[in-house]
Amino acid sequence: MMFQFKVLLAKFACISLMLSMSLHSQEAEKTMQLNLDEKTVTQQLQALRKEVIALNRDLFVLEEDLLFPSSTQIVVYLSMNVGTYFNLDSVELKLDDKTVTHYLYTDKQIQALYKGGVQKLHIDNLGQGEHELTAFFIGKGPENREYKRATSLTFSKTAEPASVELSIVDSSVKQQPLFKAVEL
Repeated sequence: MMFQFKVLLAKFACISLMLSMSLHSQEAEKTMQLNLDEKTVTQQLQALRKEVIALNRDLFVLEEDLLFPSSTQIVVYLSMNVGTYFNLDSVELKLDDKTVTHYLYTDKQIQALYKGGVQKLHIDNLGQGEHELTAFFIGKGPENREYKRATSLTFSKTAEPASVELSIVDSSVKQQPLFKAVEL
């Protein structure tokens, strides 16, 4: 993995050097030849820019792989269904009794969740073994009262990446919101 990063870094350096040399050589040629075809130079620069952008994207993906390798990765998602009995204000996420995320929501974000959107709430590295995830949901409940509820999930992290979905679902039978945490 580190070798790939060095190879991509070397490619990036070569392309940057080529771009720099190309620009310097173009300036020299411009002074020597006034009839230089500008269309060809523009096309070459555009091609070099596209290569640099592609290399930058590859470096970003490699950096993500280095920072969050799949063997230690955990991702926590949040989804909502309906929202009649609960208006979400914020979520606090604890992993093994350590607060890892506290997120405040805007009206637009809440509307996106009501329409079926799913938010990537947290991504982290986590060692193998037993872990506990606790989420605190804060907002307005039935009859516009302050509402704070929690849900927790104990799960076993293996060498595979882990995903957890936190969901807020209205229960029309109980006329209360239900808060669930499910390992995906």
